[in-house]
Amino acid sequence: EFPRRSFPVASLGAVSEVTAAGVIGTGTHNTGIQHGILPTQVRPQTAIPGILGKGKNSQDFLWNGGKFPEFRLREVAFPSTLTQVLDELEQHLSNSRYFRFLWFPHTENVRIIYQDPTSQAGIPKIHGIPGCWFWDYAVGYHLLEFLLWISSFFPSLVVWINRVFFRLLFSSRQESVGRSHRVLNYECRFSQHVQDWAIPIGKTREALLELKAALDREPGVGAHFPVEIRFCRRDRIPLSPCFQRDSCYINVIMYRPYGREVPRRRYWQLYEGIMRQHGGRPHWAKAHGCRREELQEMFPEFPKFCALREQLDPSGIFLNPYLEKIFF
Repeated sequence: EFPRRSFPVASLGAVSEVTAAGVIGTGTHNTGIQHGILPTQVRPQTAIPGILGKGKNSQDFLWNGGKFPEFRLREVAFPSTLTQVLDELEQHLSNSRYFRFLWFPHTENVRIIYQDPTSQAGIPKIHGIPGCWFWDYAVGYHLLEFLLWISSFFPSLVVWINRVFFRLLFSSRQESVGRSHRVLNYECRFSQHVQDWAIPIGKTREALLELKAALDREPGVGAHFPVEIRFCRRDRIPLSPCFQRDSCYINVIMYRPYGREVPRRRYWQLYEGIMRQHGGRPHWAKAHGCRREELQEMFPEFPKFCALREQLDPSGIFLNPYLEKIFF
């Protein structure tokens, strides 16, 4: 809706077919240390019983400080290694407004992605051989899904899949230019299970190397690619994973090829253990195993929020089984 109404914002989540309430309530984010999570672009309002305060127009009300003239982004993606990108992390963070990288578990392979404003004309986004449907969809979607389905019976095949598909589709330099919302968004082709915790940015290297070592010790875990690493600026939102600290989000994924559930319990245990050890906080819209006792330690303002929630909803009208697990 924003692009259709000529109303770009500074940062969008990777998936935008979501409601504004969902984006705000769950702390949706993208990447770029200059940018906070999406709720930081929202103007706070004071509600009086029966009346909701509102700005001069609904756009100003929703996205305070986030409204920008329409802009294009130039995306440059190139291969690297996990060791190299971690050694040069500060440089990458300063080199690009929207910097992120993809790590391929069970390997050293990394795909670095820079996205920055540009006045260049559009260059279509491409993968594999430029403009070739065969590499982008026949290989990158249909063949990959079939191989992931086979690997659900033989998890050790995932190590081979991660290595081969990096070499086929992600080992060359690629460049594209497009409207900001198209570049920032990502086409999610598979159904999937995801975890996405935020840790203090200074813990990025240590946490990733520990995760790599844990997976190297247990190749049978079969961790799907990619592990996506993004960065966000600190904020003052009480239940934000970035509350009072610049943060690194480490997103892990397990696909469901043809809807089949793939074993993930051990991977989740390894990942969550490392995230907890480094002061991690879970993304509210993604899977996690935390309950109120843990969340109170992770989020300093959590007890105050719980007290406010109980004051505003004493009978629990807005609770559901997930929220009951969190708040009780």
